Amino acid sequence: MFLASALALASLSNGQSSRLTLEQALELADRNSPALRESAAIQEGAQAGIVTARAYPNPQFSAVAGHQSAWALLVPGIPGISGLQLAGIPGVVQNYSASQPVEMPAVRRTRIQVAQMALTSSKSGAAGVRLAVRAQVKHAFYEVLHRKEEIEHARESLALVEDLRRRTAIQVSVGELGRLELTRAEAELAIAQTALRGAQLRHVGAVSALRVAISAPASVDIDPAGDLDSKVTVPQLDEARGIVLANHPAVAQARAEVERAQAQLANEKALRFPQYTTYGEYEIQPGLRFFRFGVSVPVPIWDKRKGQIAEAGAAMRRAEALQTQRQLELTAALERSYGQYQLANQQVESFQAGSLRQAEAALTAAQAAYRFGERGIMEVLDAQRVLQSVRGDYLDARFERQNALIDLEELGAVSGIGGVGK
Repeated sequence: MFLASALALASLSNGQSSRLTLEQALELADRNSPALRESAAIQEGAQAGIVTARAYPNPQFSAVAGHQSAWALLVPGIPGISGLQLAGIPGVVQNYSASQPVEMPAVRRTRIQVAQMALTSSKSGAAGVRLAVRAQVKHAFYEVLHRKEEIEHARESLALVEDLRRRTAIQVSVGELGRLELTRAEAELAIAQTALRGAQLRHVGAVSALRVAISAPASVDIDPAGDLDSKVTVPQLDEARGIVLANHPAVAQARAEVERAQAQLANEKALRFPQYTTYGEYEIQPGLRFFRFGVSVPVPIWDKRKGQIAEAGAAMRRAEALQTQRQLELTAALERSYGQYQLANQQVESFQAGSLRQAEAALTAAQAAYRFGERGIMEVLDAQRVLQSVRGDYLDARFERQNALIDLEELGAVSGIGGVGK
């Protein structure tokens, strides 16, 4: 399977036509999707954020040098002392100092927690993006299969109408039928030709959407191979709801964002306590040397970080509200997709139980009666239109059922659509 996939990927890359399976399409999307590359870059940035959060503040070192000059002072009226006196000793003055900011353990710990929760959130986000990309590929893939089968039905209908038109033309030419019957057949032929062109146009649009989903070059001639029926076990709604709410990446990401906001709030509260800086100084003067050590502590008199703490608290409440909203959205999406699947599945079973066979049998009977002259062309055309309508509805129902299954798989309620797991 891997060798076949590799060969298909190579042929697609070389601009050749290839029968593309669903697994190969998913591999192409995994390799080329810009959305997946973006989510990977976000995850790498979050990983780098942990490195940033773990870093200690750098010390600061400074060196200053200069020259000291002596000053001449006039000292009048003191017996025994000269009138001029030098103040200070001339020479080089040097000053060296170093300082080191010291973090409180709570500040460092909570800052690292914020970065770790950001990484957890980005991983869950990347998993959600991958689910969405794979669902998009599957939707586009089965849309092409849908349109291909629609073209086949339109071609079969056109072939039938062309045969009727040819038979009618012969009967008109020998005088068995009137000219009106041929006009009807030609009008029905034009309708069938228009239907085929419409199906072909929709197929072109579906192929373009699939090409975008798998990031394939425009020169690639894509020809998906597969069918619209997947044998997947769908759990009961209550069981599916529990699975989705427990395992979906969107729920995990929302939970990580809540924990990240909580850590950010704790970090802002920890920053209320002054972060001090230790420093040392060594100074050399002509004839003198000084050693100094000290601590610099900011005094929180005017700014007590009330605004920053309030902002972090609001962000935490927003994250909690978004978590609840995400759960509601997933529940609603699950119920909608589950209902669509049930309805489409019932329609498919109804068609398979008798509607499709009855329409086919009616057309066969009308054709036989027409050949024996017992029915006119209108009866055959009516039966053919009924069959075409039933086959179209049956095809649409199968496609809608497959779409609903893909949506359920994206939500995490089922797996293995098209025989390909997550």
